[in-house]
Amino acid sequence: MAETAVRRTHPVGLYYLFFTEMWERFSYYGMRSLLVYYMTKQLMFTQGHSSSIYGLYTGFVYFTPFFGGILADRYLGQRKSVILGAVLMAIGHFLMAVQSLFYPALFFLILGNGAFKPNISTQVGGLYEAGDHRRDRAFSIFYMGINLGAFFSPLICGTLGEKYGWHWGFGAAGVGMLVGLGVYLLGQKHLASDRIMMKAAGEMALQDKPLDKNDKSRIGALVVLMLFTVIFWATYEQQGNTLALWADANTNRMIFGWEMPASWFQSLNPMLIFALIPVINMLWASQAKKDREPSSVKKMGIGCILVGLSFLVMIPPSQAVAGGAKVSMLWLAGCIAILTVGEIYLSPIGLSLVTKLAPPKMVSMLMGMWLLSSFFGNYLSGYIGTFWERMPKEYFFILLSTIAIGAGVGMLLMIKPLKRAMGAGQDGSAVF
Repeated sequence: MAETAVRRTHPVGLYYLFFTEMWERFSYYGMRSLLVYYMTKQLMFTQGHSSSIYGLYTGFVYFTPFFGGILADRYLGQRKSVILGAVLMAIGHFLMAVQSLFYPALFFLILGNGAFKPNISTQVGGLYEAGDHRRDRAFSIFYMGINLGAFFSPLICGTLGEKYGWHWGFGAAGVGMLVGLGVYLLGQKHLASDRIMMKAAGEMALQDKPLDKNDKSRIGALVVLMLFTVIFWATYEQQGNTLALWADANTNRMIFGWEMPASWFQSLNPMLIFALIPVINMLWASQAKKDREPSSVKKMGIGCILVGLSFLVMIPPSQAVAGGAKVSMLWLAGCIAILTVGEIYLSPIGLSLVTKLAPPKMVSMLMGMWLLSSFFGNYLSGYIGTFWERMPKEYFFILLSTIAIGAGVGMLLMIKPLKRAMGAGQDGSAVF
């Protein structure tokens, strides 16, 4: 009975996409939880060198989705692109287990993510008809799948890699990707037909119409928002870079005589996602009843500001570690908690916004374009991370805070002009 109720609430295909993305994120974040430590401890790279490579890798996995979106929209379709991407990423994870194949492994992972990432997300939107207001809630459910994989992957891959050998951790990430591919293949009949399939069936004449003035205005507005989200990701992604180094070198991780692996801190953010998304959704529902719920862009601006505020928490412990002491893990946990609230206000809202505003014939490409903000943000994250060794830690966190808060304020100031450009979404819903 309960299962029937769930299926009536959302299409069954949503849950196949949920678990596919969960396992893909397990593989991605499991590998990422080890990457900096592997480079500094096994490959013997300097912290500055490893930070630059980390930024390049995490940046390029969000650069290639733009081309993966074009590939899907014009040639392969979303389904075949997801399958191709999953296979390439599995190969990349298994290659990571061989030290001499480090760079080829990163190359396979970058290409695979480009084919996979934009096309799994757009298929969530494809499950819902125009004007269906379940879409935002569907992306929240999907986002929890992302974070479920991100939660337990450092616990499994991180522990295997740190305690038993790097190849065990990277191998576990590869197995996770294969499981995700299997789930996706099993769920094919429950997914909406992609654009190439519809075109082959003669159903695409309406969707192939030329872009009109409103379409171009919405695309332009998405580009403007993307520029602001670059700053968000540049600061947010420090949790896998400089905050990971902080956890390893400056945090007291002893619990009753047992030292917690530093990589486990990267499970805190997704764990908080589970706890906080229902609370924040209830807050938004309560605000909506009073006609006070923030608009989509306002939520995103608030998210940037919250990320900036999170780094202010790290200033007092930064002054303590200057004397060589290790500090309580509660400082880092507090920083990540505030950062997570900022993420909830921005990231899933952005994904849903793209599917609402994008013309159907360009939805995968524009999702890839939206992910370009993560590319530039991650690359900038790596560059900012090079200052970790070159300036006092408290000044480093002040720098991060200033950048993020400035981006949030800028986004809020752009609400009125963006509102005029965007208007309503493709599905008829207001985005302001």
